[in-house]
Amino acid sequence: MTRSGQVVSPTLLAFDVAGAACSVALWAQGRVVARRFEARTRGHADRLLPMIGEVLAETGLGYPDLDGLAVTQGPGGFTGVRIGLATARGLALASGKPLVGVDNFHVLAAAVPAARRQGRKLAILIDAKRADLYLQLFDAELRPLSKPQALAPDDLPSQLPTGPLLLAGDAVALAWPALAARDGLEVCAEVTLSDAAHLAAIAASRPLPDADAGYPAPLYLRPPDVTQAKPLPGQDTTPPETDRRS
Repeated sequence: MTRSGQVVSPTLLAFDVAGAACSVALWAQGRVVARRFEARTRGHADRLLPMIGEVLAETGLGYPDLDGLAVTQGPGGFTGVRIGLATARGLALASGKPLVGVDNFHVLAAAVPAARRQGRKLAILIDAKRADLYLQLFDAELRPLSKPQALAPDDLPSQLPTGPLLLAGDAVALAWPALAARDGLEVCAEVTLSDAAHLAAIAASRPLPDADAGYPAPLYLRPPDVTQAKPLPGQDTTPPETDRRS
């Protein structure tokens, strides 16, 4: 953004609860000035707002001091994605601040050090918490080489490019049995879960939308798992008649 003709780094509150972690970061003066990160598989809703409060208290900033907010759009757990987006929309509406959405593929890709990416393509693999996984490919400069997709691990080899390839994300272990025989693979083991610190850096590099520009949509790559509840003893399971009146 610009102020008085000069480029100024925005002050942003960023958070991610789409996957197996809960993280919050505050970006100001061109860097992350406060951060919280907790690996967790549940309880995101309980910890998100307290973590946001901790980060703001640490910096002495409040919502009026922010230029905008940033949130991850998925893919990830359906509940986590919904919690993150609903919280972000509520805070944006209450504060009147613009909201930036970034998908988790780009957040994870940005966490891979440039030196590790050099001369290689990058495959981001996210655990779908089922038998499949999520995949997106990037070049060494973090330009997307494919669209995000959900696929079974056995189908992964046919979707990967030839040549040196770096793997990152929390589904690498799930994918490895299908890839173990392939040459030219390297794993960036330190990058597994999305971190709001990298989300904040990405959001700060993009123009902020207008506060009334609408809200980012969730990125879902497969339908949710739905299990029909078993009927209670004596419960009538006959479908009701359809009212055909119009």
